[in-house]
Amino acid sequence: MGRLTTHVLDLTRGLPAAGMTLELASLAGATRSAVKKVVTNRDGRCDAPLLEGDAFKPGEWQLEFHVGDYFAAQGAVLDNPRFLNIVVIRFGIANPAQHLHVPLLVTPWSYSTYRGS
Repeated sequence: MGRLTTHVLDLTRGLPAAGMTLELASLAGATRSAVKKVVTNRDGRCDAPLLEGDAFKPGEWQLEFHVGDYFAAQGAVLDNPRFLNIVVIRFGIANPAQHLHVPLLVTPWSYSTYRGS
C-alpha cells in the first residue's frame, strides 16, 4: 500500500526544520477539506505518514507549511508582512500503490520541492 510522507529542511541553518506546523487537505474542485495538522519532529519529519492505507486515495491534495511562524520562532528577522508565510504545495496522487514523498527546502525568502521517493 502507498503512503504520503514529507520532510522540511531549513536551508538558512543547514538543519532539519524541527517544530514546523503543517496541514494536509484534500481538494475536490473548489472545496478544501482539512485532513490533518501536525508538527515536524527533530528530524524535520512527521512521526507517521500523513496518509497511508485506505486514506491514501487518488485525487488532488494540498500541503500547507507554516514557514513564517517557524522562522519567527527561530529568531529570524522577517519583513512585515512576511515575504513567505504559508507555503502551499498542491499535488496529485495518481497511483495509491506508490510511496509519494513531498519534501520542502526553505528559507524565509525562497523554497523548493520535488517528488521524492
